[in-house]
Amino acid sequence: MSFPNPPSHRRIRSSGSRIPALLAVLVILPFLLVACGDGDGEVVNVYSHRHYDTDEALFDRFTEETGIRVRVVSASADELMARLEREREASPADLLITVDAGRLHRAVERGLLRPIDSPVLAETIPAHLRDPDNHWFGLTVRARILAYARDRVDPSELSTYEALVEPEWEGRILVRSSENIYNISHMASIIAALGLDEAEEWARGLVANFARSPQGNDTDQIRDVAAGVGDVALVNSYYVGRLLNHEDPDARALGEAIGLFFPNQDDRGVHVNVSGAGVTTHAPNAENAVRLLEFLVAEEAQRAFAEGNFEYPVREGVDWSPTLQSWGDFEADRLPLSTLGELNNEAVQIFDRAGWR
Repeated sequence: MSFPNPPSHRRIRSSGSRIPALLAVLVILPFLLVACGDGDGEVVNVYSHRHYDTDEALFDRFTEETGIRVRVVSASADELMARLEREREASPADLLITVDAGRLHRAVERGLLRPIDSPVLAETIPAHLRDPDNHWFGLTVRARILAYARDRVDPSELSTYEALVEPEWEGRILVRSSENIYNISHMASIIAALGLDEAEEWARGLVANFARSPQGNDTDQIRDVAAGVGDVALVNSYYVGRLLNHEDPDARALGEAIGLFFPNQDDRGVHVNVSGAGVTTHAPNAENAVRLLEFLVAEEAQRAFAEGNFEYPVREGVDWSPTLQSWGDFEADRLPLSTLGELNNEAVQIFDRAGWR
């Protein structure tokens, strides 16, 4: 799969509410001029939380195939959603791309996404990986796996998320902060599976087994497993894939120091989440946004996501990259991901009561 070298889209990195008002106007003005002055609709404006080369290459390919230019504003999800709220009807944004169904649910609650009717998206994306009212659609899948120290943990010792609270794991578990959306949504899935009381009991048990206070990102959890700070970490699968295929030999060695385990294979399956997108409420180029969404779930793009960022395709029947294939097949939890957003508040409350900081 090859892509054109010259970039056919423009990426702008935003610093959110901290940029001066004049600079904000200068940043937005080109979008407004295009949105208002391009009668033939040759543009789609994307607000994206994702920051991967694969995405940029796919945007170039979309432009090559359709003639529609992709203009990208890149910032954190919170910054982008706050920006959409400030801009309201004047927003140039057509498409919001972010990670985690919990964030996408928040965007819907804040009135930032519109429902769309696309038979292509409805037929391609499994129902549990998209919003039931068609406000957002999953583009890639990530599994919340256990990364374990190969030299200190026998994978036969591992089984389920729930088993991590057992006494033998005391002082051995590594995880990110409770403020992290991956953990919030994971906790929401635990609530959906076990109920509020048992989910809180699980959270308290896991806190008791922490190797250290939650901190860092998923790569930091893997690094601390390799360094012997703890023995098992909760991480998203694609972080391991990126390490194993990194150009830096030290990063590859870090990935090779840990093993992957997909929990709960004898019951509901491993917790999965998505990166996804939705058409913005005031999109001036909504049809082009839908065309881009449909392009991103076509076979070529789905294969690129798997090969370039080691995420699983949402589209069935697409070949996985060799790295993903080497990890083997697994059962995934088919809980509708809209549930994760609906239970986010309960998840945060459990974290607070359990002392998960």
